[in-house]
Amino acid sequence: MAYTAPYIDDAGLHIPTYGDIRDDLIDQFKSIYGQDIYLENDSQDYQMISAFALKTYDTMQLLQIVYNNRSPKTAVGTGLDSIVKLNGIRRKEASHSTCEVTITGTVGTPIAAGIVEDESGNQWNLPENIVLSGSTMQVTATCKTLGAIEAAAGTINKIVNPQKGWTSVTNTDVAIPGQPVETDEMLRYRQMLSVAIPSQNLLDGTIAGIASVVGVTRYKVYDNDTNETDANGIPGHSIAAIVEGGTDAEIAEQIYLRKGPGCGTFGTLAITYINSDGLQTIVRFSRPAYVPINVNVKLKTGKSYTTSVADTLKSNIEKYINSLDIGYNVTVTGMLTAVSAAITNAALPSFSLSGIAISKDGETAGITDVAIAYNEVASVGSIVITEAG
Repeated sequence: MAYTAPYIDDAGLHIPTYGDIRDDLIDQFKSIYGQDIYLENDSQDYQMISAFALKTYDTMQLLQIVYNNRSPKTAVGTGLDSIVKLNGIRRKEASHSTCEVTITGTVGTPIAAGIVEDESGNQWNLPENIVLSGSTMQVTATCKTLGAIEAAAGTINKIVNPQKGWTSVTNTDVAIPGQPVETDEMLRYRQMLSVAIPSQNLLDGTIAGIASVVGVTRYKVYDNDTNETDANGIPGHSIAAIVEGGTDAEIAEQIYLRKGPGCGTFGTLAITYINSDGLQTIVRFSRPAYVPINVNVKLKTGKSYTTSVADTLKSNIEKYINSLDIGYNVTVTGMLTAVSAAITNAALPSFSLSGIAISKDGETAGITDVAIAYNEVASVGSIVITEAG
């Protein structure tokens, strides 16, 4: 193509290529010094023209980046950070791991600033100024160390700063690992959600508010606008938020600020939110219950079958289960898709599927979809692959 100066039309910004710039400079040199000037690749003048063309093209690329940074769909890095401020949001920083822990003690015991520790030596902060409402109470502990700190069930069991009336602590679920700095892709998606924050649809605003909390990974908000309790047990004229990750206080604040007046909240956690007038409101929501899914796969192996194929099968199944959102059923179709993805050559497959069975942990395995409740999320249980030649 011939060289053209940068211009903008209905299709966007157009810039010349490096080759266009270089060829135009060669033509300009010949018009100045004569058509017989030697400008082949091995000439010094050509090398100088190439350097000029590269510098000019670098500037053109910068112009393209500046143009793209005008829209959240194409902006990147700090440019995207600047433009999403127009929607009142900012990029999430790296977050701390969180875990639901059960504390045990005397009813009415105040715990000003509890600190607990897991078996790996990581310390976790409890919410400040909590009071035991019963002999046991569930709260969200936040790891002091930034990043993806993991803790298996039952490993957060040491009280670092003992207090009178507080006897023990444990976690029945695994910790939710902290997240790295929010990527451009994730920030673009949340910017799309953020336009619902000031909308007339208060439910969308509540969802967007919860999504903005640092550390939140998965979330679902159910709305029962009837007068009767629905099939999920949600009372009439109430919302039920199921949220993974983030701190209790920040999630409760977003629910309080976004929900409609007179709308009730439903869940297993009850967090006291104090508004600007000093009035206290109980905000309820839930953490998802994790349902281990066991998978049994029977294969007839082919000539090209190796142990790496089995590893790929297990990895694909784990990815499928972990990709499911809150309340999503585990389907046989999804499981078959994960298994078939391990076949790299359809004409000469390394195995053929003899059977597959899935089930919740502790239940009988079958070939039907596994139902997941509205406040549950599937997690990886045991994956057994049986091979037959």
